[in-house]
Order: sequence, then C-alpha cells, then structure tokens
Amino acid sequence: MPELPEVETTLRGIAPYIDGQKITDITVRQPKLRWPVTDSIQDIVRGQTIRQLTRRAKYIVLQLDNGSILIHLGMSGSLRIVNPSENWRKHDHIEMQLANHQALRYHDPRRFGCWLWSSAEHSQLGNLGPEPLSDEFYGGHLYSASRKRKMAVKPFIMTNSVVVGVGNIYASEALFRSGIRPDRAACNISKKRYDELAKNIKDVLAAAIHQGGTTLRDFVNSDGQPGYFQQSLDVYGRGGEPCNVCNTTLKEMKLGQRSSVFCPKCQT
Repeated sequence: MPELPEVETTLRGIAPYIDGQKITDITVRQPKLRWPVTDSIQDIVRGQTIRQLTRRAKYIVLQLDNGSILIHLGMSGSLRIVNPSENWRKHDHIEMQLANHQALRYHDPRRFGCWLWSSAEHSQLGNLGPEPLSDEFYGGHLYSASRKRKMAVKPFIMTNSVVVGVGNIYASEALFRSGIRPDRAACNISKKRYDELAKNIKDVLAAAIHQGGTTLRDFVNSDGQPGYFQQSLDVYGRGGEPCNVCNTTLKEMKLGQRSSVFCPKCQT
C-alpha cells in the first residue's frame, strides 16, 4: 500500500505538470472504486482550474475554483502524466485532460482508491490527527494520547486520529530506531521514549520523501512509480535475517493483522 512518503512524492511529481492548469475534460472508464467516483464529475469540473495541490494524510487534494477533488491511491494505485493519445493500460481507470495538452492518468489494479468531488470539506478528512512532519506532532502529543490506551504501540501510532500517515513500514522502522517493541502497551511507554519515537517518525518519513524526490522523472514515463522503496530498511520485510545493529535474528509477529518485524535484543 502506498504510504505517506509515496503520496508526498506523487504530489511533488505531478505538481509541475498540473498546477495552474485548466481541466478540459475527465474520462472515467471505471467508476467503481472504494467509494464510487462522484456522479457527473466530468460536467462538474470541466473548465475549472487547478488552483492548489495539497496532501492531507494519504489523500491528495486538488483545489479547484469552487470545490476540490479528493484522490486516494488505495492499496495499489498510482498517478502518472501522459500524452492523452497514449494507449490506455489495463487497470487505467480515470484520465484528467488539461489545457497544456497533457493528462493525469489514474492506475489502480485493486480499485481501492477514490476520486471524489465536493464543494465543501470532504468527510474523509474529518477527525484526523496532526501531520507527522508538522510542529503539532511531538512526543508530548503521543504521551498524552496514549494514557489509558492498552493497545500495542505500533497500531497506536498507525491510528489516524492519533497521527496521520504513519503506515506499517515506517512505524516498524521508527520503533526499531527508538528501541521499542511493537507489541508494548502504548500506555506503558514514558514521555522520554515518546520524545525519541516522535523524532524518529519524523526522520524516517523525511528520509523516505527525500529518497523519492530523486526519482520524480518516473511520473512521466510508463512506470509511474516513485521507486523510493529502493532505500535500505532495517526491519520491515526482514524477518529471520540478522539485525543490522547487533546481528540477532529478527523476529516476526502479527499485530492487527499486519506483519511486524523487530529485534528482540535492540527493542524492549
């Protein structure tokens, strides 16, 4: 599933090609996504200009003249800039044509994303916690939110009402850097350790975004993938391999139906 760094990299990749452009049309070949594509979205947005692109959590928001389009990449989605004459690939579902004779095309094999129009705030953006790279996110916030929360710390920091956009990969990496077991109860972690965890969440996300930023050209070729997963990860996907720090064999467990890899020596 695309995580926050991939969504941010996607936003930065497409922005130079679509920001300030007038939408000449939208073609919807498959409206049945996680939430059905807004009825008559073509008629609503045709002729409007993209005034601003922003990201909130893992959503991309295209602000238009009198409303906005909310895009989510779901579990397998991607966006790429194409020439409108380019042949559609299997699982290409939506294309937004622009006045600069380019188009933004949405590809999603599992169809778990969304393209939604609203003239007001989108309901999907309500009740969200702070952005992890903002000043509103810090150790004290995690410590306060975790009191009386007996759930494991990893699903706790992956809860959008606590902090947005900390997905499975970077939750695992930040907990490793902080020396905290992913199954430790959130309420049993000290303020000092939450200070370290918040810092490491910021660091691993910022590093992933920076890595993705070196491959923005991918958004204008046939691939459309940012490629930031090429970076080295300490624990995610490495169950059974030696720890990069102490050489202990990394263990794997299930937390909230997700795989979690950790070092039994480095993380307590």
